[in-house]
Amino acid sequence: MVYQRVKWVLMCMTMLTVAHAQKVPENSAWFGYLLREDGKQIRFHFDLRTENHKPVMYIINAAEKLRVDKIRYTADSVFIEMPVFESYFRARRVSAQKWEGSWTNAGSTQWIVMPFIAEQQAVVAQPALAAPRTDVTGKWQVTLTRPNGTTRPAIGEWQQKGNQLTGTFLAPSGDYRYLTGVVNGDSLQLSTFDGSHAFLFTAGIKNENEITGGMFYSGATGVEPWVAVRNKDASLPDAAAVYLKEDQERLNFRFRDLDKNWVSINDARFKNKVVVVQIMGSWCPNCMDETAFLSHYYRKNKQRGVEIIGLAYEYSTDFERASNSIRKFKDRFQVGYPLLNTGVAVSDSLRTEKTLPQITPIKAFPTTIFIGRDGKVAKIKAGFAGPGAGMYHEQLKKEFEATVEKLLKQ
Repeated sequence: MVYQRVKWVLMCMTMLTVAHAQKVPENSAWFGYLLREDGKQIRFHFDLRTENHKPVMYIINAAEKLRVDKIRYTADSVFIEMPVFESYFRARRVSAQKWEGSWTNAGSTQWIVMPFIAEQQAVVAQPALAAPRTDVTGKWQVTLTRPNGTTRPAIGEWQQKGNQLTGTFLAPSGDYRYLTGVVNGDSLQLSTFDGSHAFLFTAGIKNENEITGGMFYSGATGVEPWVAVRNKDASLPDAAAVYLKEDQERLNFRFRDLDKNWVSINDARFKNKVVVVQIMGSWCPNCMDETAFLSHYYRKNKQRGVEIIGLAYEYSTDFERASNSIRKFKDRFQVGYPLLNTGVAVSDSLRTEKTLPQITPIKAFPTTIFIGRDGKVAKIKAGFAGPGAGMYHEQLKKEFEATVEKLLKQ
């Protein structure tokens, strides 16, 4: 019912006329603020542009510019649909320089709504920043503490130029994508927003080798304390690893594509080919980065005997809703390989047993399975370090290409 109401809202907004709208903002820089229940604000930058007489928005996270072109203005409102995820903004245009409204994002069990404010950067007074206590550029061993008291490891990779700070955090399941922020005296702040991730990291800088009192704010309510120590040899455990079960050699699955056609790993199309199986979900930002990479790789290498299949685990088991979300991925990244709707929710504790019983439980999205020409599983790689992870992304691409090359020669 909630999904149907959301569809109704989208239809109504589409039909609204802009004939009497106040002047549409053009070529201006804005700050967006997502307001958490605890009073914390997750700030992000975006630019409004006009391209081919249509409004366009670019959400800026460090080196990333995420293009958003589904924007509708009315006399006193704006509606923005995010391009990849089940996510949208609705806001009242308080003035030419300010909006107030909400951001709605699909969740695994319910829709998440956060208050949203946007202001033109030209009218926002920026506080003066104190000289940084030290330069935190480098590699850090990070420890985060979950609400239940258990800890989890991560790696911080940051680049500081004066007060400006960029970088990412890497976990066993992948990176936290492009983070941008500042060092202000003895404190630091990093944040990102990409339509799904809404993250804010804050911390104190004790000295050149220690970061203390950190807090990681995620979405509307998530919070985890964190600390870090400088460590050029920082590493991560293989906590998200997935394995083929001892008595198994091959996968055996059959799911529908977005046109409801059945596709099986046993189809003739995949015989005597190197096949890469992408375990993904359209809600997953790391899957977005992997899909962009795989789509480009497939276009260049499919004639060499390489096939790719995406298996999607969505928030909803409703075929129409799930397929619409997957199709946004397919269109955004011009995916030429089949994306299949498993029909099993990502929140289902038995998701692996119901879909791929030949492997141990899936712990990370994405997870990538490499199959040789003989049809046997050759390797399983959990997680994906995207372009925001810098050298880790480059290493991953080299490892991926080396694995496929080896299997092609067998």
